[in-house]
Amino acid sequence: MADQANEGLLSPTLLRQRIAAARPFLSGRILDVGCGSGALAAWVPVQDYLGVEPDEMALAVARAKHPNHAFRSELPMPGEFSFDTIVALAVIEHVEDPKRFLRALATRLAPSPLSRVVLTTPHPSAAAIHRIGANLGIFSRQAAKEHKTFLGRSRLAEIAEAARLHTAVYRRFLFGLNQLAVLAAMPQ
Repeated sequence: MADQANEGLLSPTLLRQRIAAARPFLSGRILDVGCGSGALAAWVPVQDYLGVEPDEMALAVARAKHPNHAFRSELPMPGEFSFDTIVALAVIEHVEDPKRFLRALATRLAPSPLSRVVLTTPHPSAAAIHRIGANLGIFSRQAAKEHKTFLGRSRLAEIAEAARLHTAVYRRFLFGLNQLAVLAAMPQ
């Protein structure tokens, strides 16, 4: 499979917009889940970055583009590392079980009230536009085929709560067709 961020005509623009939405919330040690070709690595110091990408072709591109950054194909084991910020840009809509996915990410957060999970995902109102755009080659056809679910604000909040996270920041961007959610640990 090709790098989905470069597969459709507007995919590189979408990726840049997702990174721009997430950048203000990046701090400390960063885990970039579903890092693709490693575009976010350009914005994070080498010593503070770990990218995870299961697609070997995209992972090879990431390693070639950012040879000093750390990349791997699987999440680190809980307790192996802890992260101040975990980023998943346009990933949660591709996973089979979003609750389990967020729980897995939450176990890798540093024990700090400042730790967070930063997500971007298409808004459900964008589903038809995304499907049509993918068919026309405007967006990644492969990404569209792999979509499992589109989550709105309330469903994201519900899934976050199941992972003992709460929505600290929520906003829509790209004309409301995409959304950013910054999730923080619930107070004990």
